[in-house]
Amino acid sequence: MDAAAQYIRRHHRHNPGRQQCASAVVKHITAPVDIVWSLVRRFDQPQNYKPFVSRCIVLGDVGVGSVREVNVKSGLPATTSTERLELLDDNEHILGIKIVGGDHRLKNYSSILTVHPEVTQGRSGTLVIESFVVDIPNGNTKDETCYFVKALINCNLKALSDVSERMAVQNQM
Repeated sequence: MDAAAQYIRRHHRHNPGRQQCASAVVKHITAPVDIVWSLVRRFDQPQNYKPFVSRCIVLGDVGVGSVREVNVKSGLPATTSTERLELLDDNEHILGIKIVGGDHRLKNYSSILTVHPEVTQGRSGTLVIESFVVDIPNGNTKDETCYFVKALINCNLKALSDVSERMAVQNQM
């Protein structure tokens, strides 16, 4: 079993109901885990790498149970999302988020994002895995819902990769 499958089995267990879908997205990033985690763990600053976030306001201090109000850039079928930090583990590099409100169709959405060190072609890299579970909206199929959410996650992880790799190059100079 490859490393990604082991991590998914260990950290990314979701129990989707009949009207839900769940899946996981895997991304290899050519940057050290500490750089990638420094971006991911900032619950208060998702706009540092998430291209669809224009603004984020955290209500209170950042910690498990914190809630953030996220403004979404135009082009998506949403303008706001209210999200709660469910899990933040700096030792294991795990971030868990649940969407608790907003004007979008992602109801009962929760995700787990984990960051793992790896060596690729002799270089320090990072394996990032983001999994989710979400209700299937009326009028959509399970496949359509999973496809949409995975496309969003892929965009976010591509941007995370770009920002992390830029930071890694700057750190080498």
